[in-house]
Amino acid sequence: MTEVAKRKTGKILAIAGICAAIVVGGIGVATVPGLLPGSTQDAGSAPSATPTVEAKPVELGITPLDGAVEWNPVVGPQIKAVNGKVKDVVLAPVDGGTPVQGKISPDGSTWTTLDVLKFKTQYSYSFTVVDTAGKETKKSQTFTTVSAAYEADASIYPRNGTTAGSGQPIEINFSEPIVDKAAMEKRVAITVSSGQPVAWHWYSDKKVRIRPEAFWASGTTVTVDMKLLGVDFGNKMIGNGDVVSTFTTGPQRVAVVDDTTKTMNVYSDGQLVHTAPVSLGGEDWLSPTGYAVILEQERKSNFNAGSIGLKPGDKGYYAPMVVDYANRLTWSGVYVHQALESAWGAIGRVNVSHGCVGLLPDDAAWFFNNMKTGDVVQILNTGAPAVEPLEGFGDWNIPWASYAQR
Repeated sequence: MTEVAKRKTGKILAIAGICAAIVVGGIGVATVPGLLPGSTQDAGSAPSATPTVEAKPVELGITPLDGAVEWNPVVGPQIKAVNGKVKDVVLAPVDGGTPVQGKISPDGSTWTTLDVLKFKTQYSYSFTVVDTAGKETKKSQTFTTVSAAYEADASIYPRNGTTAGSGQPIEINFSEPIVDKAAMEKRVAITVSSGQPVAWHWYSDKKVRIRPEAFWASGTTVTVDMKLLGVDFGNKMIGNGDVVSTFTTGPQRVAVVDDTTKTMNVYSDGQLVHTAPVSLGGEDWLSPTGYAVILEQERKSNFNAGSIGLKPGDKGYYAPMVVDYANRLTWSGVYVHQALESAWGAIGRVNVSHGCVGLLPDDAAWFFNNMKTGDVVQILNTGAPAVEPLEGFGDWNIPWASYAQR
């Protein structure tokens, strides 16, 4: 091969290499230093070729991934491009609905949501990626937010806007077990206008009660603010909303019932306001001791011996009856109520009930009209154990030093 032929062959191979680079890279073309347009070159020189500059590969970070399920709707989706920009982002429910609002960063590299997504919804993502050479690539994908099977919520008692007695603990019931109880406590803000500190007592992974060391001060406002939207309860269960309850307490009303004297003394903010004779549970049905809280009140209540495990023929069985001025103290059936007429002669003298506190008609009416749910009844000297906490609100029978122990 002559020297001229060798030079021509080399130039042809160089051109072929450039063309291969263009085909493989498939990205933009840009002018690089070389001959200016209109310049001349030797007749023996190879024709001028337009060189290429490849754009840097675009790296995409997309959350959630395509096809993701049980996505927490509070964790906002995001698209981030490295060596590129994003535009024309549309995030909307697959079944129709208003697209989710979002924003793009000043440098155009990142799109983030501004709205909280819906639960139980499949969303579609569509967007365009632009590389540094200006080439655009359209992409789309889908994901689904937390389904009903993984939603979690909670309820608070006392309910928002109510007035409660000074002995009413706060009760929170979670729909799903709480794995990290300490973390959940930090997510719940409790404000108490009286400044009384409170302690949490977990009865299970789903039930907790909260109270101060002593009864709520008269006229206290309590707010329980639970930020649960998007919170992980554990076991992939996600909170589906915030819950808030603000309630106010009434006067400190406490009825002290003493089996030794067969009397009830009622105090309001420390002042004795009423005294009445009583009859308590007979020797086979001792009234529980300690503190109880009025759970509910009924002007007339249907009593049935079957509710306490008695059937016809059993000792102590009685036919279904209607009782006046009924104030429930335990879920198992201990009340303060008007005694039956046949028991009026026993009031203040002997115990004849099935564990309830019996009153004469005028005293029963006074108690019903002046005591409210959340007010306290303390029973002394019956020889029976104290009211169990979950038999009602017997939380006050747990010593303060141990109340906060999980």
